[in-house]
Amino acid sequence: MPNPFNQQVIEEFRANGGRVGGYFEGARLLLLTTTGARTGAPHTTPVGYYPDGGERVLVIASAGGAPQHPDWFHNLLANPRLTVEDGVFIYEADAVVLEPAERDAVFARAVEADPGWAEYQAKTDRVIPVVALHPIPKDGPPHVNAGSMAEALKVVHDAFRRELRLIRKEFTAAAGTDGTRAPGVPLGAQLRVNCLTLCQGLHNHHTGEELGIFPLLADRHPELTPALDRLRREHERIAELLEELRRAVAQDQQDTGPGRVLSQVERLTTELEAHLTYEEEQLIPLLTSPGASR
Repeated sequence: MPNPFNQQVIEEFRANGGRVGGYFEGARLLLLTTTGARTGAPHTTPVGYYPDGGERVLVIASAGGAPQHPDWFHNLLANPRLTVEDGVFIYEADAVVLEPAERDAVFARAVEADPGWAEYQAKTDRVIPVVALHPIPKDGPPHVNAGSMAEALKVVHDAFRRELRLIRKEFTAAAGTDGTRAPGVPLGAQLRVNCLTLCQGLHNHHTGEELGIFPLLADRHPELTPALDRLRREHERIAELLEELRRAVAQDQQDTGPGRVLSQVERLTTELEAHLTYEEEQLIPLLTSPGASR
């Protein structure tokens, strides 16, 4: 039977483009739909995740430090193919349980970001598994969890806004109240991965717009040319900011700390928000007009 708490989270997640309140508010959250190991029936479970700098994401089968692995992990052992919902995209993935050496390195990274994982491990004799979720390549773009092109644009933008807020919060906490790192404390490994994953995601999104929706709208709405030209210039500016952020993140750990990268994140946040807002003002009315989806 469905867990009542989980079911409430699932419904809220799906209704609000991945945003939830309560216990999971502000967390990176996925919905995993696995195939029951014994029943063969689908089971959906909300789980936290970590970016991994590329297409794959990582989930940790902690079960709060319980003595037994969570049901969703047993399901993945029996059938590694699953469906993932991240609030924007819905896609199929293959689950791969990390081998001990890689598992230990990734788990240490997670503990650095959130000491609660170490507390869970200390509560149980089992080695808490870490699972990588690899999206299954498909022809064409992934399925966006939206009913229209306008809604899809807003859902994607809001996901970037949400991730930037979370990254700012993480770096603010890591930097300390004065915005500087403590002596000898380097920039955390997971924080680096979070930033680099965001950079790549924004780059991919803007590239997709320039190859897809911008030419489509330019053909149908010649009067939009000045706005599209501005948006392309803003893409170039965002690309410059992303490169500056990458350089800050990639610098030697002795020279870079959370405070320095935080200033780059804040610059990106300010300019990206202005860009996203302008794009929504210009494009969403056209994307919601009759015939926009044809």
